Amino acid sequence: MSDDHPNKNVKKANDVAHNQVISNFSPWRLLLILSSISIMVMYVETMLLPAIPDIISEFNITYSMSSWVFTSFIISALISTTIVSKLSDIYGRKVILLMVLTIYIVGIIGGAISNNIFMLIVFRIIQGIGMSVFPIVFAIIQTQFPKDKIAIGQGTLASMFSFGGIIGLIIGGNMTHNFGWHMTFFSILPIVISITIIIKYFVIIESKLPVTNRESDPLTPLSNKAVGIQKRISVPSNMISNFDIKGTFILAVMIASFIFALTLIQTENSQDKLSNIFIPSCLFVVSFISLFIFIIVERRSSLPLINLNLITIKPVLLTNIIILIWGIGTFTIFQTIPVLVRTPIPSGIGGNVLDVVYLTLPFSIMSLIFGPTSGFIISKIGSFKVILTGAVITTFGFFSILMLHTNAIQIALNLAVIGSGLSLLNVGQININTTSTPIKFIGISFGVNTLFRFIGSAIGPAIAGMFMQTNQTIMHTSYSVKTLSFPSAESFDNIFLCMFILAAVTIFLSFMIRKGSVNKMERLNK
Repeated sequence: MSDDHPNKNVKKANDVAHNQVISNFSPWRLLLILSSISIMVMYVETMLLPAIPDIISEFNITYSMSSWVFTSFIISALISTTIVSKLSDIYGRKVILLMVLTIYIVGIIGGAISNNIFMLIVFRIIQGIGMSVFPIVFAIIQTQFPKDKIAIGQGTLASMFSFGGIIGLIIGGNMTHNFGWHMTFFSILPIVISITIIIKYFVIIESKLPVTNRESDPLTPLSNKAVGIQKRISVPSNMISNFDIKGTFILAVMIASFIFALTLIQTENSQDKLSNIFIPSCLFVVSFISLFIFIIVERRSSLPLINLNLITIKPVLLTNIIILIWGIGTFTIFQTIPVLVRTPIPSGIGGNVLDVVYLTLPFSIMSLIFGPTSGFIISKIGSFKVILTGAVITTFGFFSILMLHTNAIQIALNLAVIGSGLSLLNVGQININTTSTPIKFIGISFGVNTLFRFIGSAIGPAIAGMFMQTNQTIMHTSYSVKTLSFPSAESFDNIFLCMFILAAVTIFLSFMIRKGSVNKMERLNK
């Protein structure tokens, strides 16, 4: 903003206030602590990846049922994320962060002692609440970092998710191989407790944010058009007592019924036509009716779970759709690759649990490399080009793995390409979403963005499980005298084809995000 702007004194006061906030605690030390949280959360998320076939075998469950190891975790995170992000705006981010981490500890202990699939799913649901730290840590970066370093902080934080995934794969795979998958939970427990103690006693974060409407805040001048936007998404003074309980419940029903429908789709040879066709169809109907009701409820709510006016800002809407697809693609990979690697030839490559680790590592390593790098790239060429590049690379990667996934080298190389593209896509959409949202509602916007991320992450494993369950073949194995059912080669082809189509959609969406539109919203935020 130029010096001759009529509100330059107000802008200066706003910058001073921002600097006073970040002076409370070194942003770089804070980034280190927040990064450790990201590493921890993604460690827990990926440590079970190599163990999926073991869990299927130990609990004698179907491939579609095994998707609930991830899906239950994500649905819980999906519902708790927006609530937690709003609570953090009201009561302060440190208080809510500590509360979430305490719940997370309980979930990890329960996962370690689970002895059946239903017990494991229950504690995975509890662990899912811990995933709601995502919008909190990103919002802390937004408010505590110097403005010219925010993109770098976001990129670093995003890359730590990948680093945590790498550690989770390596340690989780070796734990599963040598001691069993239960030990993976015990391995992370002391670290979670230590991080919680450090945050409680040594971290200083700004107190709760004011809940007055931004248009009445003298530090945030707005144009007439910006005021109009703010009126549509303003925060009422009674927001503490008006949580959207109806919206939360309906959203849970909508997502859960959709995932259950995918889970109950059985093999083509199933004799139970009621469960094979009728019940899944009814659940799909329930899901779509719930979506319709959810929209009505959100429009009428004084404090909606998803502010429909906020996501009608074009860049915000498009980035939320992109992160939905990102979640589907990422967690479809998480669900599919362990089974593909450990399925006997010719459908799979006949590997073991450590092979899963080594072949999945390129995916996480490339995400780690491109995470912080993309932050620097954004500062040079802008978010639009980064997100478009990520969309193109992701689409190429899924097309390549669709064509070539019959040996270890092909899988590893293709996953490296997909990991690179998804990382660029992720960081690019985060920055566009941030600069397109009025600063007063950054916390809520991150909550909505993370909500879409989790919706996609919940759907991804269910799609993979559905294809693997409905297309199977009988094969002999070296470790069993019995003939066992495994996903057929066609099932993996269908999974990768579906992901290729969705990745191609992100290219189209990227072109719809006009740089001029983003810059316009950035001017409104200044």
